[in-house]
Amino acid sequence: MNFIKFFIPIGMAILILACEGEQKPKQLFEIELAGKKKDYKNLESLAVSIKNKKGKTIDKVSYSIDGQILELKEDILNLDVTRLGLKELKAVIEYEGKTAEITKKIRVLSNAAPEIYTYEIINEYPHDLNAFTQGLEFYNDTLYESTGSGGNAKSFIRKVDFKTGKVLQQKDLAKEYFGEGITILNDKLYQLTWRKGLGFVYRLSDFKELNTFQYGKSKEGWGLCNDGKMIYKSDGTEKIWLLDSETLTEVSHIETVTNKSIFNKANELEYVDGKIYANVWQKESMMIIDAESGAIEGVINMAGLKNKVKKHDNLDVLNGVAYNPTRGTFFVTGKNWDKLFEIKIKKK
Repeated sequence: MNFIKFFIPIGMAILILACEGEQKPKQLFEIELAGKKKDYKNLESLAVSIKNKKGKTIDKVSYSIDGQILELKEDILNLDVTRLGLKELKAVIEYEGKTAEITKKIRVLSNAAPEIYTYEIINEYPHDLNAFTQGLEFYNDTLYESTGSGGNAKSFIRKVDFKTGKVLQQKDLAKEYFGEGITILNDKLYQLTWRKGLGFVYRLSDFKELNTFQYGKSKEGWGLCNDGKMIYKSDGTEKIWLLDSETLTEVSHIETVTNKSIFNKANELEYVDGKIYANVWQKESMMIIDAESGAIEGVINMAGLKNKVKKHDNLDVLNGVAYNPTRGTFFVTGKNWDKLFEIKIKKK
């Protein structure tokens, strides 16, 4: 009996030591930020510390976001990240010959408010009143358009003489597909569908279907554009996905943010000189988004355009933006609009 009593305390001590050895990093340490805020602006400096829950001897701490090491001087951290949005601040803690990693979720917003822009109409051209525009793009001075379907109408892609509105070439989608955004790269036209999780790749010269691709983590198909190498895809969330142009897999994403919030209404897209111009879903406005950071640098007030088109029962919202590099102007229209507008964007 005494023998058993002797070993019970020893067993309990071993168990306690084993449990301590198995303690997770978050049981030992916690990141503490000054003010305990959740939102911070890029390039902001803030006080940071490690809450040492078990009195460990800490030798060194380093901080990073998305693999980028952040500058730390005298417990002041400089938030300097490439891509903004919802992030994990990671601390690597070296203590007593061991290393622990802990994280804290924060939102890194833009350090500047968006500038306000307006537009000037340069020209007006005819547009198919029955085209439920979802994607618009110029290639070699020719306009290409993708539409969604409504009622008995099918979605289609088409090649158009923008000056006359004449349809030069068209391909209808099967009725089960609701067409969305398009982009053109390396003589191929890429098209999204809305909720089928499927995209199409066509030969540009004759719209022959070459391939299809599945979406990855993105929820739906909304808008497309490209920078000559990568393809950008919106999906109705705050994310714009970057797709490898060869494999069409989602390799990363940016998040669209202002200096006050994360924004989730980017629709049809157009890429020009490092910026993404995006229709704001259900609004008479567009955003100018930095393609690297996701910062919304400008908002274009497009109010008034809808008043200039024919009124009818199927008239819908502004949607469709294309840049013509030869003319140095943007072209915009809307769903079931009878006009295509050539505009210049200017600061208000």
